[in-house]
Amino acid sequence: MSGEKTDVSDWWSTEIIDMAPGQIRFRGQAIEDLIGSVSFPQMIWLMTRGELPSQEQATLLECALVAAVDHGPQAPSIAAARMAVTCGLGLNGAMASAVNMLDDVHGGAGEQAVELYGWIGEAVSNGVENEEAAAQMIDRWQKTRTAFVPGFGHRFHKPEDPRAPRLLGLVDEAALAGTVSGRFAKIGRAVQHVLNTRKGKPVPMNIDGATAVIYAELGFAGPLARGLFCLSRSVGVIAHAWEQMQQGGRNKGPTPPSYRWTYTGPNPIEDKR
Repeated sequence: MSGEKTDVSDWWSTEIIDMAPGQIRFRGQAIEDLIGSVSFPQMIWLMTRGELPSQEQATLLECALVAAVDHGPQAPSIAAARMAVTCGLGLNGAMASAVNMLDDVHGGAGEQAVELYGWIGEAVSNGVENEEAAAQMIDRWQKTRTAFVPGFGHRFHKPEDPRAPRLLGLVDEAALAGTVSGRFAKIGRAVQHVLNTRKGKPVPMNIDGATAVIYAELGFAGPLARGLFCLSRSVGVIAHAWEQMQQGGRNKGPTPPSYRWTYTGPNPIEDKR
């Protein structure tokens, strides 16, 4: 009946949690059965995907999560967390400040890389060879999105990001065991080869590109790849924020006070001369 009011319990609907006095079920499974039986990566999978992964799948997911936990105070998100602490914020405020910086440019490229790999994978499914498909889709990406190819290039780690080959090697092992197909590892390497050839020098696959291979292999949607990176990097964030609390410091900015920015606006004193 049009305009009929519904019960307030219909305001939200979810398949994630069912709760009543003395009862908590996640995706239909009692919390007391999950506690002590599943790992944190398995719980992440259950909550985001609706089912429990195999132990092998969870182990590979855990590898990606471990690899991305931190990249030092020069990473904007970590620096923001430490500065937030010196401005009086607690751990929760510091973590929020950091996570809010993980977007397309910093930390969010994993989502974009999963999308790019998906484009290439679709072309391969249509009969195009891996490297040709990679070349075509890189061109498409740079024409329709940005000149930056997500998941590749690193301003600090040259000629190779040490995390990438280790993660790809673990994907290879998982593929041999039948845990994943290995097709996205091949796609990632194809992108690497195309970029190296075009640039005439190594363009390292970075942590976003490497973890995107794992997330794509495991069937995670691109936006979840970004969310998983945020979960992972939060470990480093809380560690740095806590360390800064122990070190102390008050109202620290991005550079020491003796360093000044470059002013490029008008100068009334100079203009009068």
